[in-house]
Amino acid sequence: MAEHDITTYLEANPRMIGVLFTIMVLLSQAGSVAGAYAVGTSGP
Repeated sequence: MAEHDITTYLEANPRMIGVLFTIMVLLSQAGSVAGAYAVGTSGP
């Protein structure tokens, strides 16, 4: 049911598809950056 609500919303607001895609790309890049900085620490 929630999937139907999302698809209906995105059909009514197609610009939000691009916004959601951009957010997902930025979140995936943030995870890579956080992982790169965490490599140097070796425990407490």
